[in-house]
Amino acid sequence: MGKRDYDYDFYRFYGRNKRSLKEKIWQPLELKYMYYFRKCQNSRGLLSAYYKARLYHLSHITHIEMDPRMSLGKGFRIMHSGGVIVNSGKIGENIDISPGVTIGAEIRGKRAGRPTIGNYCWIGKNAVIVGNVNIGNDVLIAANAYVNFDVPDHSIVIGNPGRIIHRENATEGYIYNVLKDDDC
Repeated sequence: MGKRDYDYDFYRFYGRNKRSLKEKIWQPLELKYMYYFRKCQNSRGLLSAYYKARLYHLSHITHIEMDPRMSLGKGFRIMHSGGVIVNSGKIGENIDISPGVTIGAEIRGKRAGRPTIGNYCWIGKNAVIVGNVNIGNDVLIAANAYVNFDVPDHSIVIGNPGRIIHRENATEGYIYNVLKDDDC
C-alpha cells in the first residue's frame, strides 16, 4: 500500500515521523482536520460517512473547508486555522497554506474551472486563487495577492492585481520540513 499521505502531512508539521501518545491525542486542529480529510478520501461505505461527519464537525471548529474529491499531494500543511477554503482540481506536494486563503472555482467566463497547483508552493495569508489557472512549481504567492492567471515555475506573485516576479528558488526559506523519498 505504501506510505500513508497523512504521515507525510505529519512530517511536514513536526519535522519527524514518530508521534508520542500526547501528540496522537492532542494534535493541533489543522493536523486533525488533515487526518479526517485523508480518511474521507480513502474510505468507502459506512466508515466514509463517519469520517465525513467528523470532517464536517471539524470544519465548523477550524473554519477550514476542503473538498475531499480533489486530488491532493502528500505533505500538505495548513499553517493555522481560520478561513481556509480549498476547492481545487489538483494540488501538488509540499504545499503550505496560510490563514484566510481561498482557492476556488470560477463558474463563468474564459477562466471557468478550478485551479491546478504544482509542487513546492507557499500561499500567504488572505491570498485568493480563482478560476482555471495553472500555478507552477516553486511558486510563492504573497499575502493578499489575487491570482486569476497562470503562474510559471520559479515565481513570486505579489499584489492585487497580481504581478509576477521571476526568481529561482522562490520558496527557499518559506517551506521547511520538505519531504524526500527516504523521509517518513
